[in-house]
Amino acid sequence: MKPYDPLKRLVDLVVGGVALLASLPVQAVIAVLVRRRLGSPVLFRQPRPGKDERVFELVKFRTMLEPDEARGLVTDEQRMTPFGSFLRATSLDELPTLWNVVRGDMSLVGPRPLLVRYLDRYTPEQRRRHEVRPGVTGLAQVSGRNAIGWDAKFAKDVEYVDTRSLALDLRILWRTVAGVLRRDGISADGEATMSEFMGPGAGRG
Repeated sequence: MKPYDPLKRLVDLVVGGVALLASLPVQAVIAVLVRRRLGSPVLFRQPRPGKDERVFELVKFRTMLEPDEARGLVTDEQRMTPFGSFLRATSLDELPTLWNVVRGDMSLVGPRPLLVRYLDRYTPEQRRRHEVRPGVTGLAQVSGRNAIGWDAKFAKDVEYVDTRSLALDLRILWRTVAGVLRRDGISADGEATMSEFMGPGAGRG
């Protein structure tokens, strides 16, 4: 634990709580639109590993149609709609995740929580990303989001673990807002989001 960590949690509670309450009217409108355009359920829920690899339930707005082979809706790219792309490009789909921040599952800033099945694929160095709470945004996201490869992403995650501070978190939050406004790095080349992480050396997309 670093001396900054107790302050970091306090910032998460105060800023995350205020942001959650302030965003409730916007979330209500988005929920109605998701229900009309994508159907039920409105929220996307998925187990993700958090600090010390403890699994929690991540909550976001849905951005994709349900899989349907008969309609040709199989891959992420096929299931993504213009409306869903808009939610992701503006990060509006992340608003319910503020609840995870207030609960203590996540932090405003930290390595992004990935899939549980990736846990056995990390190198010991890459696993260090779980020494801190995962974040709504992070150093990897402001360094290219989904447009950079896995090796670079994990290197940035570990760099954040080693150098986290209030000044760094403020810079990341500022760069996140700027990146969202520019809609930078939403997806990797040829992917709706990001290609699956298969393990070290299995690919750089």
